[in-house]
Amino acid sequence: MAGALARVREQIARASARSGREGAPIALVAVTKGVAPEGVEAALAAGHDLFGENRIQEAEGKITRVGAGRWHLVGHLQSNKTRRAAALFDTIHSVDSLELARRLHLLAGETGRRLPVYLQVNVDLDPAKSGFRPADLRGDLATLLGLSSLEPLGLMTVGVFAGDPERARPTFRRLAHLSRELRALDPRLGAGLSMGMSDDFEAAIEEGSTCLRIGRAIFGVR
Repeated sequence: MAGALARVREQIARASARSGREGAPIALVAVTKGVAPEGVEAALAAGHDLFGENRIQEAEGKITRVGAGRWHLVGHLQSNKTRRAAALFDTIHSVDSLELARRLHLLAGETGRRLPVYLQVNVDLDPAKSGFRPADLRGDLATLLGLSSLEPLGLMTVGVFAGDPERARPTFRRLAHLSRELRALDPRLGAGLSMGMSDDFEAAIEEGSTCLRIGRAIFGVR
């Protein structure tokens, strides 16, 4: 585990240097989908404490068992599970509609919390992907940023699943461009870019990612 984490961190450092971002803060979310609690404990022992889960039910068992770490929800969030998600996770990456954002805002407000979130964007207009269409996000932006119980860290997207990281690069570039455009309209939107997974994270870094969601490169094939 320590070796895998070290290799990923070395790749992050190299990609950062290549793109003139040496030393830039890039968060590494170790995605534990399908990983047993022992795997999480091994990562904690290796000094890593930031984890991501795709499914709420799987996360609940691990968080209870491990009792440590910071946990992000990186998978799709169904509206009927928002209360559990708001209670479990430190950050939610997959806010993909105004309706979901409003629901999370109300739930976070009940506890006096300001919940950090990323707005998921379908920049490729891929019918198989979740997320705001860019045009819809432009129209909803002021309303979203007015939800005072949410902390909008930035934007999130999923690259093209093609095996070749260069196929994912245009997606990442579009998200970075959209982020700059929206932040020029309203600086309340954070500059964060949650993009890049095991197959394409170096390209994502080169296009400006500030948060990587990596599972297989750390924990192996599950």
